[in-house]
Amino acid sequence: MMQIPEGNRQSNVDRFSGYKDLYDQHRPRAPREAVRILTGYLRHKPRLVLDVGCGTGLSTFAWKNDAETIVGIEPNDDMRSKAEEKLRALQAEDADAGRIRFLSGYSNKLEFPDDSADLITCSQSFHWMEPVSTLAEAARVLKPGGIFAAYDCDWPPSASWEAEQAYMELLNKADQLLKERQNKQDQAYKRDKESHLACIQQSGHFRYAREIVFHNRETCDSKRYIGLALSQGGLQTVIKLGFTELDDELERFQALVKDYFQDRTLETLFSYRMRIGIK
Repeated sequence: MMQIPEGNRQSNVDRFSGYKDLYDQHRPRAPREAVRILTGYLRHKPRLVLDVGCGTGLSTFAWKNDAETIVGIEPNDDMRSKAEEKLRALQAEDADAGRIRFLSGYSNKLEFPDDSADLITCSQSFHWMEPVSTLAEAARVLKPGGIFAAYDCDWPPSASWEAEQAYMELLNKADQLLKERQNKQDQAYKRDKESHLACIQQSGHFRYAREIVFHNRETCDSKRYIGLALSQGGLQTVIKLGFTELDDELERFQALVKDYFQDRTLETLFSYRMRIGIK
């Protein structure tokens, strides 16, 4: 499998700088179903969960009451600072928040001993990682019977078909614009999420692997739905670079979203795909 060049790896990290509040406000938190599925396969309360590529901690805090120790690992200082800010606020009112901490680090260089973790999770993040070295490192750190889990939300969440279509067109055009206008060494390297299961199976580190599909319902209004699109790294990079080619598409997308929601808050379906490997 192709390695991620060092320059592109740094671009992967830098891609998420500068919009931590927008990201944290609009992105979905890890659903309870993810915790239930993984705890069910593990068959006991995990002593140590490592949430790798944790961003602002949306997937880390989900384990607060379901694991003895939870460590969120995130190389982007900006994103991790938001997670630490939320943790400080939570510690002031909830003693269980002491189970959680955040560290700087990369998925293929985990500062943990062999056979020490029950679960290693990658929520919306495995596609930014070099899979061969990441899975080898996960297998080293996981206990026998431990679980590696990469799970992702399908974009976009449910709305009108017109709004969904405009959402995808906007993101695809952003990615294409970056390929055309950005220096190659500055481009982030994103793998196809559809390859996650094959990567786990072909790694040779896991005795069992499979994909699990599940859904979660959350409330959403037009502001959040638009914010979800704006929280995507490609579109944010276009905005940060000052490109204006997508201004008309963005305006059209916002109009379609507002027309669908009509100032209402609606129940919205978020669909997930989880790929697991059991050591």
